[in-house]
Amino acid sequence: MSASMPLASVKSQIFESVLGFLPDWVQITVLALIVLAVVASWVVKIKRKIAHRRAVRDGQPAHAAAQYGQGSGADHLGQYAPQAVQQPSGADHLGRYAPQRQGSGAGHPGAHAPQPSGADFLGAYAPQPRQGEGGPA
Repeated sequence: MSASMPLASVKSQIFESVLGFLPDWVQITVLALIVLAVVASWVVKIKRKIAHRRAVRDGQPAHAAAQYGQGSGADHLGQYAPQAVQQPSGADHLGRYAPQRQGSGAGHPGAHAPQPSGADFLGAYAPQPRQGEGGPA
């Protein structure tokens, strides 16, 4: 008798004993929620697998170390991902203090104006020569 019937695991016995104390409508609701959770996890898993295959087929860049299901959050930003822009330099923020370009018609045709250096724009902040240091006496 008991040899022909498989023995239930301890977990299933505990589960059945807990559900046995509840009314029928609660038992049915709990079992339905468990089945719904399992089915929902399968659906999510299948959707991710399909999306991964489409991305691979379309040649979209993927993280080299990321395999199926192991992407990072940045891989899923879509339209919210930061756009690739050139890094601005300090000269991009000079505004009206930026050096003015010399016109190509200035001077004679063979002469080029010397390139200004940062010291050319110091103005009142330029260091003043000291008395007695290499200057004319």
